[in-house]
Amino acid sequence: MSIQEKSRALMVRQHQQVKNRQQSMLMRAAQELGLPEEASNYWNPIQGKIDQTARTIYGSSNASMS
Repeated sequence: MSIQEKSRALMVRQHQQVKNRQQSMLMRAAQELGLPEEASNYWNPIQGKIDQTARTIYGSSNASMS
């Protein structure tokens, strides 16, 4: 696997992880508020790019669970 393929796979994986985290948090919030589950299906990337704020909030961090 070339470096380009590895970097693309890493970007795709990070993009999917951010999307999954955001939708999980939205689903939990929707359940707490009594909203329908469709509210958690919100996903609004612009031309496939994740908003920097969403990446900061839902992206991985250096903190780990023990």
